[in-house]
Amino acid sequence: MDSLIPFTTSGSLVDCVDRKMLVILRDGRKLHGVLRSYDQFANLVLEDTVERIYAGNTFAEKWCGLFLIRGENVVLLGEIDLDQEDDVPLRQVDYKQLDDYYRQDIAAKKQREEAKAKILYEQKGFCKEGGEGDGY
Repeated sequence: MDSLIPFTTSGSLVDCVDRKMLVILRDGRKLHGVLRSYDQFANLVLEDTVERIYAGNTFAEKWCGLFLIRGENVVLLGEIDLDQEDDVPLRQVDYKQLDDYYRQDIAAKKQREEAKAKILYEQKGFCKEGGEGDGY
């Protein structure tokens, strides 16, 4: 009977080892790589990793190689369907073409988040992320 209960822990990652995965991190980075190992804290080891950035209908990749990711930084982990990966209607460009646009986008997002946090702090009494009272 217990074997019918699905894994709800990091043990559920066992079927993902040696498969190409997409990992989205808390800071917004999107990593594509082959999952080689993990532990009980969902710390991940990705091999042949590339960081992918997007702008409109284009994307660019930067080679990262072997990547160790602390589990608390993972927002999303999903397997990439290799049969459908090439059918995505995006055009690959050189990383340098998108890098400036990507950095501007990150800076604008950071400003929006800071403005939002300021309003929440001043008007609603929420603490700032990472500040006093944010611990759990």
